Amino acid sequence: MPWTETESLSFTARHEEGDEECAERTLDELEDLRLRLEERLEEAPGEITVVIHPSSGWLSAAHPFLPAIRLAAAPAVRRYLAGWAMTGEVHVLNDDALDRRAAGEDSLRALRGTAGRLYAQLTLAGHNDRMPPPWNPASFSRYLRWAWMVEGGAQYFAGQVALFRPAVGRRLAESGRPAFPPSPRDAIVLGGTVFDLLDREVGRHACELLISRIRKDGAEPALEVAFGADIDAIEDAWRKHLGALVERGGRGQSG
Repeated sequence: MPWTETESLSFTARHEEGDEECAERTLDELEDLRLRLEERLEEAPGEITVVIHPSSGWLSAAHPFLPAIRLAAAPAVRRYLAGWAMTGEVHVLNDDALDRRAAGEDSLRALRGTAGRLYAQLTLAGHNDRMPPPWNPASFSRYLRWAWMVEGGAQYFAGQVALFRPAVGRRLAESGRPAFPPSPRDAIVLGGTVFDLLDREVGRHACELLISRIRKDGAEPALEVAFGADIDAIEDAWRKHLGALVERGGRGQSG
């Protein structure tokens, strides 16, 4: 099927004919998110291309790191690996493919927010030159060490933490006790909860400070500085926060 383009003020979507409605929805949401990110971070990139793929096979073929991340991810996480951010580009699945992946209303809303999360990641990378993209072996290795920050920051700044409550519940039920900070296999689902807790405990400014730097001395010092507490106390508060999130928003829903 031929490919075509749909444009908005700051974005261009490349997609197959027949996906115009998906493209228009995606671009409208990205324009709204760009304004929110500009208000909070002062700058958010424009002239971004959104490539909308009709299937997981097409998406994986475009991004050699994505199949490896999907293979290593926890089962509750895999459905949300529905896109990838590149320099100047966001690659996502179309609405039909996202609908097939969804496991409920919140799951569908989270999946349809994939382009927003990835655009937030691009925006944050513009404020932190050690955060990918661009992708290469060194930046991918750094991503694996800091996936909780990359994915969690994108989820938090895109305003999507609440949408992942059912997925958090499924992750806790299916795969046992998660690491803290969350490992790469859990980062997309659990990473945002770290920022959500930081916002509640310290404030929005602490989230912006945390995301602005990848420290050479590792995650524990970064978290201790951000929270103003030792790592054991932060972890204990985080685990209680996970339980509260699941109880508040995840009952009766699947992730």
